[in-house]
Amino acid sequence: MAQTRKKRRRKHRGTQGGRIDRRPARGRARSRAEARARAQSRTKKRDPRTPNPPSWNSSLKKAGIASALFFALLAILGQPPLSSALIAILMMGFYVPMAYLLDRFLYQRHQRKEAEKRLERERQRTGQQQSQAAEQPD
Repeated sequence: MAQTRKKRRRKHRGTQGGRIDRRPARGRARSRAEARARAQSRTKKRDPRTPNPPSWNSSLKKAGIASALFFALLAILGQPPLSSALIAILMMGFYVPMAYLLDRFLYQRHQRKEAEKRLERERQRTGQQQSQAAEQPD
């Protein structure tokens, strides 16, 4: 049996208060590609965070924060302030090179992974071109 009622083509956009706006959206109609590009630019989705190149300045800042927290922890636990300060300075001297080496390791690992991805994309691209050339008869 034939359908007697025609289904609506667009959704009715309702608000939380129950009001439904039946007027079409103003402005020109976008193509699907334009709509997708606009939606992607508005989203907060990010690529995995790329680490910054290692620097002694960032290591010094991290060490300063860590040693200040360590000093506060020792002061709360009842150590005398002078010994707490000396231990915090020792911790800072230990943590600066450790933070730099860790940053360098993470940065180099990320660079290696990116290089592998680029190489794999290049292999796939050239592999597809070579296979297409091989399929074409002379």
